Amino acid sequence: MKTLKKLLIVAVGLFGISNAHAQLELEVNQELEQNTKLLVKQLDEISEERKSELTEIGNFLVNQLEEKDAFSALFVCTHNSRRSHISDVWFKYALLFYGVEGLESFSGGTEATAFNPHAIAALERAGFTIHYNKNVDNPVVSVTPGKYPVWKMKSKVYTHKINPTSDFAAIMVCSDADKSCPVVSGATGRFSLPFKDPRYYDGTPSQDLKYDETVQEIGKEMFFLADHIKSQLIIKKEILK
Repeated sequence: MKTLKKLLIVAVGLFGISNAHAQLELEVNQELEQNTKLLVKQLDEISEERKSELTEIGNFLVNQLEEKDAFSALFVCTHNSRRSHISDVWFKYALLFYGVEGLESFSGGTEATAFNPHAIAALERAGFTIHYNKNVDNPVVSVTPGKYPVWKMKSKVYTHKINPTSDFAAIMVCSDADKSCPVVSGATGRFSLPFKDPRYYDGTPSQDLKYDETVQEIGKEMFFLADHIKSQLIIKKEILK
């Protein structure tokens, strides 16, 4: 049974927040707290090539936030079933962890199927609390790091009305979607950040291991991205003083 731990998060005073630094309490599950500490320690393990790609995305998001004070990232894969949802969950949580204001995260696919149960199970093993109706073909899935916030997620095409239609960064997290969708309508910027698809291990003895590896890899990179964004926002704020 998951127990809740309180993480003290330093939220930098950006976007009109009066205090230079504000402490926020985020209650998270004990498993997620431990996993968070591990991910933070592993950021340097990311390859230089991936760091460069993530830095490019992060710099773009920072520049957009400077101009607009609010912006969105949309993670896109083929079925909005595995990698786009996993990226969305981790990025939402990483933004909270680093106290980044003004960014919202969404996900979608070039077609809709369902949030894959193996991906859900791997996120649960990583420490998130998840509830959904397993008897529904494409259920609404409730995901939370502890008690709050609760994110409602469902497989949908990237043009779904709940997703941004303009002023967003499209981040393509699978190579198939990257190839089949060279232009994302309404996107201010489009980036390729493919991850390996764990679905090829479905029904094999390596299934859970491969899904766990995917969840950890994506989590690590989303933490690097959020950390870079926070650092750049701090630097830019200091320059403006």
